[in-house]
Amino acid sequence: MNYIKLAPLAAVALLSLSACQNKVEEVDSRAPDPMAAELRNAAPVEPPPSIADSVTFRCQPGNKLVAVDFFSGDKMITLKTDVEAPVGKTLKAEEAGQPFTGEGYTVTGTPNAVTVEQPDGDTLTCKA
Repeated sequence: MNYIKLAPLAAVALLSLSACQNKVEEVDSRAPDPMAAELRNAAPVEPPPSIADSVTFRCQPGNKLVAVDFFSGDKMITLKTDVEAPVGKTLKAEEAGQPFTGEGYTVTGTPNAVTVEQPDGDTLTCKA
């Protein structure tokens, strides 16, 4: 008989517990990020292109060596007119298939053959 008296009490206790939310309170001593909203709404970042081909060319006149790194997307190359140089000149094209330009240089071609117009007016015709 005592069970019958406890049943309504148990029901009330379960009902009050069901109203609780099982949410953990997060405590952080750091100040909120002032740029959080800007970062959340920022446009996705495009990763830099990867190197598709690295080619050393033999160029005429002068039997000169030139190194070119072709990047994926066909909009950027690095040009080394001195093959021993640690860093090349970065040249970019407006669209794929257009000439690569920058720092006074213009390069046209593919990983098989390129033409390099230099700032001094000389033109090198190069084959891989």
